[in-house]
Amino acid sequence: MAGRVTAFSGFAHGHPYLLSETMEGMFSASGESQLSQTGRVSRRAKISALGTYVPPKVLTNFDLEKIIDTSDQWIVDRVGIRERHIAEKDVVTSDLAVEAATRCLSSRGIAASEVELIIVATVTPDMLFPATACLVQDKLGAHGAWGFDLSAACSGFVYALQVGAKFVESGAHSKVLVIGADKMSSILDYSDRTTCILFGDGAGAVLIEPAEEGETGMIDYLHEIDGSGGHSLYMPGGGSLNPPSLETIAQRMHYVHQDGQAVYKYAVRKMMETCESLLKRNNIQISDLKRFIPHQANKRIIQACAERLGLSDDQVVINIDRYGNTTAATIPLAMDTARNSDRLNKGDLILIASVGAGFTVGASLLRWEF
Repeated sequence: MAGRVTAFSGFAHGHPYLLSETMEGMFSASGESQLSQTGRVSRRAKISALGTYVPPKVLTNFDLEKIIDTSDQWIVDRVGIRERHIAEKDVVTSDLAVEAATRCLSSRGIAASEVELIIVATVTPDMLFPATACLVQDKLGAHGAWGFDLSAACSGFVYALQVGAKFVESGAHSKVLVIGADKMSSILDYSDRTTCILFGDGAGAVLIEPAEEGETGMIDYLHEIDGSGGHSLYMPGGGSLNPPSLETIAQRMHYVHQDGQAVYKYAVRKMMETCESLLKRNNIQISDLKRFIPHQANKRIIQACAERLGLSDDQVVINIDRYGNTTAATIPLAMDTARNSDRLNKGDLILIASVGAGFTVGASLLRWEF
């Protein structure tokens, strides 16, 4: 399987309707699994179930008007957000994750005991350690599963999706739970109007299983990082660089800091370039896509990227007005929005993409199979 330093090939390097030369050694013409050179089964992976959760408390732009110098119109015009959901103080990221995971498994009729691997994408873990995945496993009752956290900020879910898919494709596991969950309100400075207006809390979970005969599932992906952008969006305090102290608290280091202009310029350019590269190497035309489901960071970023790619309004899923930026949860929440409005159905070819702190960049092509 071909690879590169910053981007690793998924399955199809040809047209999504056909088996590529890369895939021919892995599948029969019917898509049945074949033994790899390592002796493990190689097969396709698909998303088989989806579940999401947002806390009931809603923080509107009008609520924010009462605590900072801003206005509903200013926020809507600049980022497209009208409201966001905020968890109570005693609710933690693992709680959000478990709610989404429970709904995901219930929709598939699968018990938690059947889950083999749990991957939690988050930048707001309950604690620095143990991994939030451990806490989710215990609360969920998935006592036969192992797991780990993945930290890639807003690209976390996109990255975790591919990591989980690889465990299924290799034959190592057949039921992998991938969760994107963040309690962003726990790291926001509500006196800073440049950041506190942007984020909300939420979680989304998908189950990854082997694709059945005739199904395509995961097709290809392209991931990159650019560490030169590490100080464009970050939280300086709490790690080994700036351990917690009275000084770091006084300097408000334990909150999100960002250079909004730098993030905007990079996100628009890089999301577009990554999507174009992924589509090109799979011989996919924009008109072939049923839906484009991007990370929901800023409506203007989404619209600028979609316009440059030549996507129609109907192809693009946007729900940032209702949830704000929930970091690792935005894409599964947007998937759920599309499904609930009959805009995401079995057989649809979809493109998901994200740019996050780091900078991290990710895009994936897949067919929706349920």
